[in-house]
Amino acid sequence: MHESVFSLTADEAHHGKRVDAVLALEMEEQSRSSVQKLIAEGFVTINGKPAAKNAKLKMGDVVSATVPPPKTLDVIPQDLPLSIVYEDDALLVVNKPKGMVVHPAAGNPDHTLVNALLFHCGDSLSGINGVIRPGIVHRIDKDTSGLLIVAKTDEAHRGLAEQIQVHSFLREYEAVVYGRVKEDDFTVNLPIGRSKVDRQKMCVTYENSKPAITHVHVIRRYDRFTHIRCRLETGRTHQIRVHLSYMGYPLAGDARYGPKKVLEKLHGQCLHAKTIGFVHPVSNEYLFFDSPLPDYFTAFLAGLSQGEEAAYGGD
Repeated sequence: MHESVFSLTADEAHHGKRVDAVLALEMEEQSRSSVQKLIAEGFVTINGKPAAKNAKLKMGDVVSATVPPPKTLDVIPQDLPLSIVYEDDALLVVNKPKGMVVHPAAGNPDHTLVNALLFHCGDSLSGINGVIRPGIVHRIDKDTSGLLIVAKTDEAHRGLAEQIQVHSFLREYEAVVYGRVKEDDFTVNLPIGRSKVDRQKMCVTYENSKPAITHVHVIRRYDRFTHIRCRLETGRTHQIRVHLSYMGYPLAGDARYGPKKVLEKLHGQCLHAKTIGFVHPVSNEYLFFDSPLPDYFTAFLAGLSQGEEAAYGGD
């Protein structure tokens, strides 16, 4: 495949707008994040000069964007179990188990969700996110279970990404946290960025951060834990884990953001992506999916209900 070149001359409608926003709107196969990546890699020029990431256009500016051909995907398709909740020609919804990594990375080169998707879908996956994350519109952590949407076409990927960007994409999680949460409902509106102390962690910070909003509802309180529902308004890395830990209610089983004495029996944070809802990017039909709580989650709740909290890390 060859590279493609897109160009436009800024008119009155483009005047004063950021170049990434204009290109994301005008280039049908590109999302704003993919355009920003092109800018960062020097593939976008304004009047022949490399564009700055926050450059604003003036009438008459000539913008050129070169889209390089996709790299050969160096990820092996693997016949792994996939729990598919919904599938059509544009997208599919999968129910990811706890312990499965979404895409290959250092230390996890295979046996990921992407390996399984490549086996199941073949070449029918969106290429917007590049060679390592084909079709992946949004991610959930390795030890978070639940629903994940995958785009088969670039058109579907772009439409879904736009819904996430304007916060119209419904994502609800259920979790068990340490402590008895006092309020029945509350919202955490605190920005999240990468920790300066530990680059593997995110944190609440006002420096080099992005807005993050999590809406929390209490489902049931136990002696030392609380079962909650979280609705994401934004989708930052580790958002629920960081927000709840900051508020003094770290997730049960969370070795990264929880207490040093982790609940090893849970094999990671007790967090399940239970519900998603979105407008189908091709048919415009509203789709809604709900995933039952997995066995590890229900077993933990059953133990709490029977007064066995000490067995899960109490005194």
